[in-house]
Order: sequence, then C-alpha cells, then structure tokens
Amino acid sequence: MKLPKFKDMIVMENDHYIIINKPPYVSALEDRDKTKTNIDEMAKAYCEGAQLCHRIDKETSGILAIAKTPEAYRNLSMQFEKREVDKVYHAIVDGTHEFDRILVDRNIAVSGRGNVRIDIEGKPAQTKFMTLEIFRNHSLVACKPVTGRMHQIRIHLAYLGAPISADELYGGQLPYLSQLKRKFNLKKGTIEEPLMKRVALHARELHFLDVDGTEVHVEAEYPKDFRAYLRQLEKSV
Repeated sequence: MKLPKFKDMIVMENDHYIIINKPPYVSALEDRDKTKTNIDEMAKAYCEGAQLCHRIDKETSGILAIAKTPEAYRNLSMQFEKREVDKVYHAIVDGTHEFDRILVDRNIAVSGRGNVRIDIEGKPAQTKFMTLEIFRNHSLVACKPVTGRMHQIRIHLAYLGAPISADELYGGQLPYLSQLKRKFNLKKGTIEEPLMKRVALHARELHFLDVDGTEVHVEAEYPKDFRAYLRQLEKSV
C-alpha cells in the first residue's frame, strides 16, 4: 500500500491542532520495524513540536488528533483524562444485531500475548453501541468508548456475540465475495482474496473543546477498503 503524504491526510488544521484521517496499516508511534515510518514521525516533520494526543491501533483507520503546542496537548489530554472527549468508531460486525444505545460494562485484562480478555480483575471498561444499518449477515455499528482500554471495542463486541469482521483474534471471520454474491464465479487457477484483510474498524468522529473553548467536531471518511466492503454488503441485502 502506497502511503499518502501527511498533508493529504489532514482533515482539519488550526493554530492548535492537526486532525488527520489515518490510513490503515500505519502505526501511530514507532513500530517494531524501525524501517517503516509512523504518524508521529511524519507529524514532527510537518510541524516541529507536534505531539499525538491519543493513539489508535495500526490496523484501525480514522481520526487522530495531534497537538501543535504544549498548551494544546495539555488541553486535550485533560479532556481525555476527564472523559470529556466524544469518540465514535464505526465497525462492520458479523451477524445481524439491533443494538439500541446498549452499554457494555465489563473489565478488561491484558493477557501479555498482544490480546485482552474480559476479566473481573481487569481494569474498568465501558463502551456504548448503536446499530446504524443491518445487512443480510452483517451489521454496521457505531461504537462510543467511554474508557480507552487496549482492544476495548473489539473485545466488547465479541462479548456481545458480534465480533468485528476480519478480527480473527476475537472470533471475527474473514469476509469473501463468494459469501455475499449468489452468482459468484472464481476464475480458474486463482485464489479468492478476502474483501477485508484487516479489522473492519474505523475511527469516524472526534468531538472536543479547543484551547479557546470553541467546539471541534471532525469526521473522517471511510478508507477505500471499508467503503468497498460496505458497497458489497449493500448489494447483498
């Protein structure tokens, strides 16, 4: 995948913040593979002193806020700490589910193997879910995390029996066109590729107060793979 220029990722910029639409497969911070660039590195090259205000997983696409000044960083960090920032993610999940502002309140513990589990001894975690659209065998769900634990949305959806598509770590299935299209013919000698090769999760919206108290509300468009998957689901209804 060709990495877009940092400037092309920007969806909003003012004197205090740069808000970008992070593409999938790009780490927010330095990755284990030191040869690959990351958002933090790109942001600092674009604006000296830039600081990421929060993180999203490497596979996850969407909204990421970057402070341009120490004052701006403190301002947003305090709002995150007080849980005053509204974040909304969109997820394509396996199965048909009618979630109506349902709240999952289940503690999460890190396993140490790169995943998490629901555990009463873990840290408190809450996420709200709302179904946006239902397809034949999948659903588009809005996810609003109250807390910010590792893999929180993914494990809470799995807990509800609605694992995110392609999230094999938590029970999601890789989606194939042959499962959606009734008259599907695979060219002889070829192997069918999944419609989505990553966790179908996108950070859609971010709402917070700027340094001067004005409201900032930003939305990030779906990336190409997410849009293409949704189009196929819409056709299969």
